This record gives sequence, structure tokens and C-alpha cells, in this order.
Amino acid sequence: MSSTPLVIYNGQCPICAPEVRSYQRQARAADADLDFADLNDMDLSRFDLTEDQAAKRLHVVRDDTLISGVDAFLVIWRELPKTRWLARLIDRPVIRPVAGWIYNTVLAPILFAMHKRRQSR
Repeated sequence: MSSTPLVIYNGQCPICAPEVRSYQRQARAADADLDFADLNDMDLSRFDLTEDQAAKRLHVVRDDTLISGVDAFLVIWRELPKTRWLARLIDRPVIRPVAGWIYNTVLAPILFAMHKRRQSR
């Protein structure tokens, strides 16, 4: 694996996919050091992830380390000129844990439930 961060996202998620497409456009425009892979089109076992684990949260692999949740967003945001301010804001001692809690206990479970519902149709 290269040192370029690899963003693993759910391309079937109607909320996640447009957001990641926006990140992809920004990365291309800024020549940012980010790669993107749809979890539905890749072998997740090389990262020790199941499809459900990968779909539950946003993941970034950087330097052979799997990073997920808010920490994964921070990796992305730091690479993109338009979102660096957001990374600086969220990566504060009080805000980061609150953002992590909101993502882990509210947002990610809702998005995963929506994903499972779409799969069952």
C-alpha cells in the first residue's frame, strides 16, 4: 500500500456518495494526495474489513493503518483546501469527542440502517 490515504466509502449510500464525489472533485482540483475506493467494488479482506463493517463508518487507510469515523473525515478534510478550516475546528479537545460521539451513536447507525434497508429490497 502506498502512503497516499485511501478513502473507503459506500458508493450506494445516497448521502455518503454525493459527499465523497464532492471530495473527489476537490481533490482533483487541488491535486490533493487522496485516493478513493467504493467498498462495493473492492476486496475489503486486505484491510480486515467485512462489507458490513466497512458500510458502518467512513474509513481511510493511511500508512497501512485503518482510520475510521471522525478521524477519517479529519484525514480527508486536512488534504482539501476548502475543508482544512473544518478539520481545524473539529480537531479541538472538546469538539472532537463530541463530534465522534454524534457520528458514532447517531449519524453512522442511521446511515447503516438505511443501507441495510436498501439492501433488503
